[in-house]
Amino acid sequence: MIDWRIYALGSALFAALTAILAKIGVMDVDSNLATFVRTVVILALCAFAVTIRGSWAWETLSPRSLRMLTLSGVATGLSWLCYFKALQAGPASRVAPIDKLSVVFVVLLATLFLREPLTLKVGIGAVLISAGAILMAI
Repeated sequence: MIDWRIYALGSALFAALTAILAKIGVMDVDSNLATFVRTVVILALCAFAVTIRGSWAWETLSPRSLRMLTLSGVATGLSWLCYFKALQAGPASRVAPIDKLSVVFVVLLATLFLREPLTLKVGIGAVLISAGAILMAI
């Protein structure tokens, strides 16, 4: 089994590629259309992954899981629409760090709603991420 940190590092690498490729992609296209095209590609890729793994087990989705995943999808869509609009208007090297403030928001929301402990180490990390994002954005 691959450690979760490897997947998280892969996520960061692909997110970086997303910023660069999206910045190039939205140069002459409406940002909402660009987000739609990206979403269709993601839908196809995810359907392929579920098919390859044989994971089409709809009965495993509880009503609560379905509600939460639906809300997560809405949040993702809104995030992408904002992100692509920001990339279209601003430099990728300044948009991406502000986008990464999501890490700080996750720490705060996880503490409030998931009751995850806010340790000194996590708190310091969140402050440093905030400072870095602000420094890179100005």
